[in-house]
Amino acid sequence: MNNSISRRDMLTRGTIAAGIALAAAPRPRSVAAADVNKDEPFRYCLNFSTIRGQDLSLVEEIEIAAKAGYSGIEPWIGKIQKYASDGGSLADVKKRIADHGLIVESAIGFANWIVDDNTKRAQGLERLKQDMDLVKQIGGIRIAAPPAGATRAEGMDLLKIAERYRVALEIGDEVGVVPQVEIWGPSRTLSRLGEAVFVAVEAAHPKACVMPDVYHVFKGGSDIGGLRLLHGDAVQVFHMNDYPADPPRAEMNDSHRVYPGDGIAPLGKLFKDLRHIGFRGALSLELFNREYWKQDALSVAQTGIRKMREQVQKGLA
Repeated sequence: MNNSISRRDMLTRGTIAAGIALAAAPRPRSVAAADVNKDEPFRYCLNFSTIRGQDLSLVEEIEIAAKAGYSGIEPWIGKIQKYASDGGSLADVKKRIADHGLIVESAIGFANWIVDDNTKRAQGLERLKQDMDLVKQIGGIRIAAPPAGATRAEGMDLLKIAERYRVALEIGDEVGVVPQVEIWGPSRTLSRLGEAVFVAVEAAHPKACVMPDVYHVFKGGSDIGGLRLLHGDAVQVFHMNDYPADPPRAEMNDSHRVYPGDGIAPLGKLFKDLRHIGFRGALSLELFNREYWKQDALSVAQTGIRKMREQVQKGLA
């Protein structure tokens, strides 16, 4: 008998074990203000990619999120860096965010923490630490950890990725910011929900968590129903969007994302499943729609939160 275990076998067995493990027991929430509005089943966050094309400053993006009624924001590391390098005070940004009653739910960075090359990975981990420090300075406690730098890598060892993710988590412990394993559907690495869950479980760290995305779960070929195997605290931030019936999945890209409810994603089932597993985190609107980028940023942000609320209410009715 061949004792070697194929990647497919490992994924099958690992995903089952991962689901059981992450569903086994709740873990402490890493958000102090976990229930910003007790009348809402989830929190609503604006990922600044949604209004990225309007070329606003970081402060203007924060103002838009506050005016539109979001409880949280998800800025991009590049914008934070630019603000600081232009002489802006991140302490002032932190105060501005707090004064608006907002939470920095997460941030978007692209450090190469996952790559096989030892030198590049060491540089990536150093960058991740620097990115985390920026997030911490504006009051944030999480950062996305996508497979940046490994999107074209074939057959990467998921157990090694889990070890690398644990290192990232330990760096996060030092800084006070949690990296979230982010699924990238078009990638050849961490493109599926089961892969991300496997990595989170095998990292064996109490703060390990995954960051799903409606579009990316679909693009990567996973079924959104797999989320029912998780405990709600295994997901802190969920990227929210929708996808149209056309073009086909193979031809679809980030720019095809639409407002929740304007596509064909099974959002009603998703919200029921999220409530079933005890998810009480943030739905972060992440769009890259070029048509929306041509419109007034406040109008886009307002439309986004309205449509998210409508779909949540419809799905949980």
